[in-house]
Amino acid sequence: MFPIHRMRPRAFNGTRQILQVASIALMMVPAASHCFAQSVPDSPDKVWHSKAEQSLDRELAARPEAKYDIDAAKVYTLAELIDLAQRHNPETRVTWEQARARAAAVGIARAAFLPTIAAVALAATERTATLVNQYFQRQTIAVFEPTLHVEYLVFDFGGRGGAVDVAKANLLIANLEFNNTHREVIFKVSSAYYRLLNAMGQREAAEVSLKNAQTVEEDAQNRLDNGLATRPDLLEATAARAQADYDLQATIGAEDIARGDLATAMGLPPEIQFKVQDIRELSTPNAMVDSVDQEIDRAFAQRPELMQQVARVRSAEGTIRQARSTYFPTLGFSGDGGEARAYGQTNLFPGGYAEGEVWTVGLQLKWTLFDGTRREHEIAEAKAEKRAAQANIDALRDQISDEVWTAYSNMRTALRQQQAATALLTASDQSYEAARESYGYGVRNLLDVVSAQKTLAQARSEEILARTQLLLQVADLAFRTGDLIQVQPPPKPAP
Repeated sequence: MFPIHRMRPRAFNGTRQILQVASIALMMVPAASHCFAQSVPDSPDKVWHSKAEQSLDRELAARPEAKYDIDAAKVYTLAELIDLAQRHNPETRVTWEQARARAAAVGIARAAFLPTIAAVALAATERTATLVNQYFQRQTIAVFEPTLHVEYLVFDFGGRGGAVDVAKANLLIANLEFNNTHREVIFKVSSAYYRLLNAMGQREAAEVSLKNAQTVEEDAQNRLDNGLATRPDLLEATAARAQADYDLQATIGAEDIARGDLATAMGLPPEIQFKVQDIRELSTPNAMVDSVDQEIDRAFAQRPELMQQVARVRSAEGTIRQARSTYFPTLGFSGDGGEARAYGQTNLFPGGYAEGEVWTVGLQLKWTLFDGTRREHEIAEAKAEKRAAQANIDALRDQISDEVWTAYSNMRTALRQQQAATALLTASDQSYEAARESYGYGVRNLLDVVSAQKTLAQARSEEILARTQLLLQVADLAFRTGDLIQVQPPPKPAP
């Protein structure tokens, strides 16, 4: 037993030590905040650079560059280019990972139907002074208690089921977004591919036009040497040849840009080299296959964005169910079970050990009677979101109908333009050959030949453009109807 006056100095010394440690800690706080704080730019008129930026640069440089499995000697078809894009384009990986996260969220929601079990280890030491008569009796108790803790929500009137419905609807939305990303990537690659084919065709047409212009210039030079032409005729032919060379250089640059655009759409570096199938190896449609009503109906059944809105209605319904469940009580179970081991000592007397089994079991019925109208507002919010999703369905249907109608009309126009461009090329080629032949006989002058050559060059360019535009409009219609992401051709509707 210790008198009370013998315990006071120890308590005072301990308090003084605690105050000293706290003072030192408070003095270190400003220094620590100065070391770890992120500073803002010094002034608004200077570019910001700091060690934090340099650390990001090093982290970015340490990331390995992606490897690309592309053969520079292989001639790739559009299907093969799309396959490469689906493997290399980062947008598909982003939406894929987002869908996987939503799938994990479904598992999280379903886990609420199962109990949770936790291993708990409690270790504590307590020293107290109990006043007995005129003296404090010092008691020391040390406890170590390993237990298993179980919690289980037995019943909640549909709250967990509503959460699962919301998670499943969000997973469906993410999966549809994944499909829509593929639809957009396929269309980007197809569009870039057809633009590249147009650029290649324009370059080839410009090369042919340059050869024709060189031939006309040579004819003019020969006739001038033989006294059958004038020098202005030669100058006119030379100017036409220079113009054709200028046009060729422009098409070469346009082809390089188009090839870089296609590589970027595939998720590849723009400077990578690869070959693509020539436009002469592609077939073009001769007529519209389905009516515009059939195309619109198929778009309604296939467009991922429209199905996403339907899934959002499901998500809102699950949220409403989840909110309504809060009006009812919940029944929960909790329990602990394990062993307790303890050591106790009073003053300086010998201590003792003890152990035994411990457990607790309880049921909790919880019913929220008032929460400041929070539940009413949550239900109102969920209902408003459901009505908004339903309205978006109607708005999206109108938008899809207009997109399909526009794409259908553009494809029909492109069909007629392609037919007219083919006829124009044939007529222009015949006119050019006739002008050259007549010029050789002295019946036509050089200006007529140069004019026919320019008309032929323009007709050849327009024919290439018309063919690629037709293919591009076919891809656009397939994009608007959702055919681009269908593995099998859609079934034909019954007549």
